[in-house]
Formats: sequence, structure tokens, C-alpha cells
Amino acid sequence: LDGLFALTMYFLATSVLVLVQARSTALVAAPRPSARTGPLQTATIATEPAVSVQRATNGAAPKTTTKNGSTLPSTLPLALQRLASLPEKTVWTEFGGLAASLGGDVANLGQGYPDWSPPRFAIEAAADAVAGDASKHQYARSAGLPALCEVLARRYSGHFGRAVDAHSEVAVTVGATQALLVSLMALIKDPGDEVVVLEPCFDLYFGQIRLAGGRPVAVPMTFSPRRDDDDDDEDDEDDGDEERSPLKNFSVDLEALRRALRTARVLIVNSPQNPTGKVFSVEELEAIASLVRSENEARRNSARRNSEEGQLVVVSDEVYKYIVLDKDASHVHFAKLDGMKDCTLTVSSAGKTFSATGWQIGWIVGPPHLVTHTHRLLPYLQFCASTPMQAALAVALDEAEEPYQGHVSYYAWLADEYARKRTILLEALHDANLRPLQTAGGFFVLADVAAYADLIPAHHFEPS
Repeated sequence: LDGLFALTMYFLATSVLVLVQARSTALVAAPRPSARTGPLQTATIATEPAVSVQRATNGAAPKTTTKNGSTLPSTLPLALQRLASLPEKTVWTEFGGLAASLGGDVANLGQGYPDWSPPRFAIEAAADAVAGDASKHQYARSAGLPALCEVLARRYSGHFGRAVDAHSEVAVTVGATQALLVSLMALIKDPGDEVVVLEPCFDLYFGQIRLAGGRPVAVPMTFSPRRDDDDDDEDDEDDGDEERSPLKNFSVDLEALRRALRTARVLIVNSPQNPTGKVFSVEELEAIASLVRSENEARRNSARRNSEEGQLVVVSDEVYKYIVLDKDASHVHFAKLDGMKDCTLTVSSAGKTFSATGWQIGWIVGPPHLVTHTHRLLPYLQFCASTPMQAALAVALDEAEEPYQGHVSYYAWLADEYARKRTILLEALHDANLRPLQTAGGFFVLADVAAYADLIPAHHFEPS
């Protein structure tokens, strides 16, 4: 445990999201282990609305009833009514409260953020922006500072293998969280439009979908504790390496996903994925893209949906794109896949890449017919993202391509540094008898806590 506590200075950016704790994020229900179920299972979140608003016919204020039958105050704002079915505690409040109750010498691994400074060239770019001309201290264009939009358009032209227009295909937001929310607001056409997510997933998706007026539909990924390279001969002796090797990560249930997409408006794809650390292979992403193409083709051939307004759209959350840890893994831009250019909004940000989560600069890149709706919404959410931080990022994104601390670029250094930190954390987890899953990207590690199931309060095993 001393080794685990010492991880504060090394790997605070990694969240050990134990599967049973994920119940507070409504992601995974992990029943108590048994010979029949094995140590881990996933459970589908119900697609029907978990909260109903009862409007009185006599002019009285509406009442909101949650899924457990309790009635909320009639003065609850509409936005909070939409969130009423979510757990009151998030993974952040759960871990934060526990860490506070245990005192100071505890590494809180429940929230992923770096506890080190951004690279020097990024700090200098920010200082130059603040010390620059007066325009850097005033409102920027709501859709993004032109200098940053031009840099993003140029870079994503290279990523996508096509020309990206800085004016009509890029939107700058207050972090990736706002980018995700405004994307959903721009895509959801009718109340209750279905948004498909692959779980386990980032818990904010569920609240954002509801805030935007949609209905989340969770498609659980499949989990098998065996690794792909496990030996089939159970009688083989080994030197103990297998017990310290990571468990196989989750995989996509393509048939379940195909069924869910038939009535969906949006699919959210996240790679590298929070919280599993999974980096989707190009084969997996191409299989998902094939399902999207087939669904959109069916809709185009259907009399009920005969325009792009009825197409299935993908929101590709790629905030961890530069944190791919394994040499045999690589990030794939979903929008670059065959047929995905016109039906994908790509979301990313600077916070994770530059260890600058407080800068709060995110962006959306996609075709004009989708991005234009985000442009119209942004002035009403927050007029613009921070102007000096946008100006700093316009410089830092390109400077990060230069050689850095013995690496070909800052981006290469970043991946190697997180890979080193991952090794430290995996060893500590093994020493604590917590067997992790394979983690190829991002700064999250998921661990199997079956060995400690009897010590965990029963309510953590109950699906939300």
C-alpha cells in the first residue's frame, strides 16, 4: 500500500475505476462472483425514460417522479428534471469523499487529471498571448479564434486525408465537455431521439444526452477474463507470469450494436476509451463504420427517411488520441474511414494532451451541414472560449511536433511518459492483488476487484 500511496506524484492522472464503483456512473453492474457468472458481468441500461414529468391540467406546477417512485419538488428546473434519474454521486464525488475521510496520505486515483505543469513551450505560448496586443484580451469569434481554427483545419486536413475548411468545418468550444454537449444539442432533432453508447463509457455521456433532450441506449461490450494469447492447455505449468499479465479488455458486440442502431439518431464512439483504456483497432472501427454505412443506406432507401436529416451520425470522442501507450497500437480517426466523412463529428481538446485541463479549449471538426448547427448554438451557451488560451494553443499545437527531450516530438514523449507511469501503476495493482485489464491508451486502468467482493458494500452491486 505504501507503493500505491506513492503513486500520487507519479500517476495521479490515472483513475483506477474498479468495476463495482462504476455503478455510481451507471456503467457496469458487477454481481458477486459465482461459478455460473464468473467474476464480471455487464448489464444493459434500460432505454425507456427513468423519469416522468406529470403536468397538472388545472394549471398547477408540474411534478417529477423518479424511477423509484419518489416525487421531486415541483419547482425543479426542467434541465434538472432531465437529470433526475441519474445517481446523485459521481465517481468523482465518491472517490473524493473517501479520500478526504482517510486523511492526507492517500492517493486519490478516482479523478483523472495531471498534477504536473504543461510543457515549457506551451506555458511560454500562453504567456506571450497574455502579454500580447489588446485583442487577445477581448471576445473571440464564437465559433473560434480564426488563428486556431486555421491551425486545426490544416492539421485535420492531414489527419483525415481531405481538405478541411477552417470557417465552416471547425468549432472551438469551452473544453471537450462542451463540445460533446453542443454536438448532441445540434444532432438531436426530437425529444427522445436515441443516442447509442458503448459501455463501460464516460459517465457524463448519460447526463449530456438527457440535457440535450435525447434518450441514452447503452450497448454493453463483452468481457472475457482470458487473454487472446492464453494457452489452452490448463495443465501447463508457468513461472507465475500469467498471474501478473493483464486481463483481456472489452470487445464490441457487433450484433447488439447493429440492433441498437436501427432506431438511433447518434452513436458515440470513444477511442482511446474512458474508462477501459481500450484503443479500438482499425478492424473494430471499420466494423462499426460498416454498420453505420448499412444503416444509413437503409434509411436513404426508405420512404420515411429520404434525406441527410434522418441519417445516423457518429460523435467520435478522441480527446486521448495522443496517449496511445502500446507500440503495436495506433489511433484511428473515425471520420477518415470509408463513408464516415459526411456523418461524423470529431471531438477533441487540449487539456489531456498538454496537461492543461484548466485551459478548457476543445473543438469539433466535421462536415458543414453538421458543424453549422453548433456554430448557431455556441453564442447562447458561452459566447466564446478563452481568447488568450486559444491564441496560445494555435502556437503550441505545431510546436509540439518539434523534437522534445530526446523524442521526435512532444507527442511521442507524452505517449512514452504515460507508458512508463502505466508500468508503475500496474505493478502496484498486482501487488495489491488487483488484476488489471489490458490498457493501451488514455490514462485509465480498469481492475478486477473480485478478490475483494466480500468487503464491498452490497449497494455497489446494484444497477442504477
